[in-house]
Amino acid sequence: MDSSTLLTGLYVFMLAGFVGYMVISNVPALLHTPLMAATNAISGISLVGSLVAAGAHYSRFSTILGFLAVTCSTINVVGGFYITDRMLKMFKRGKKK
Repeated sequence: MDSSTLLTGLYVFMLAGFVGYMVISNVPALLHTPLMAATNAISGISLVGSLVAAGAHYSRFSTILGFLAVTCSTINVVGGFYITDRMLKMFKRGKKK
């Protein structure tokens, strides 16, 4: 891998992180729950892709990166569903006496 490919990948990663942060920070509080549900679905797709990358056995390096991607995607999916569940519980009405 040459340095221009690495720099291009790093540039795209940083740009995507910045754009993602700006988009998420400007979302009204009312839309956070549907946005989290959509983000969880996207994270599930990335989990499947990382499983494919980890199991392809192209090289030891790609297997290690695939394993790290599986770990990060799993943490993201589980944490996202946990946070969404907590947010939805905030909107439930209390029990009537």
